[in-house]
Amino acid sequence: MLPSSIQRLIDQLDKLPGIGPKTAQRLTFWLLKRPQEDLEEFATSLKEAKKDLIVCTKCQSITESNPCPICTDTGRDQTIICVVAESHDLNTFERLKEYTGLYHVLGGVINHLEGIGSEHLTIDILEKRIKDNNVKEIILGLNPDMEGESTAIYLQKLLQPLNIKITRLARGLPSGSDIEYADEITLSSALKNRKEL
Repeated sequence: MLPSSIQRLIDQLDKLPGIGPKTAQRLTFWLLKRPQEDLEEFATSLKEAKKDLIVCTKCQSITESNPCPICTDTGRDQTIICVVAESHDLNTFERLKEYTGLYHVLGGVINHLEGIGSEHLTIDILEKRIKDNNVKEIILGLNPDMEGESTAIYLQKLLQPLNIKITRLARGLPSGSDIEYADEITLSSALKNRKEL
């Protein structure tokens, strides 16, 4: 039987997404082997991040300033908004250094099994941004899974009356992959989104 302090830490780590009981236990014992200074730095970083971070009132991303640096960057194309589910998706696009428009973070996706409907997302703020600004295109940058697809379809139907261009990310085979191992949806999408050479 584990000491209660260790079990409490395992239970807390087990609450993290993608972390099961075995991984939580492995992480707990790894943390316990670290020097005390490392653990104190880890705890301080976690506290400060929670305390110092806020939500941008324009794009709804997690930031240290309001509005965030992306929303205040006059060099970015103010007429295009890429809609993403979470702030970490925004960071993924930013790492590419190819997209120069704005973003909108929904705060999740529609997932009726988990009780998340459209009213739980920042869709109303997105609609207001589109109506109040000269937005010409919305890019639906959502995951191609069931929840991302249903959210994209909902947004497409909702935003169509606003007479703006609505686009989706192209889908297909990732570079370096084998057709033999591709799932049917990915292969079908790759076939539909083929380009002329």
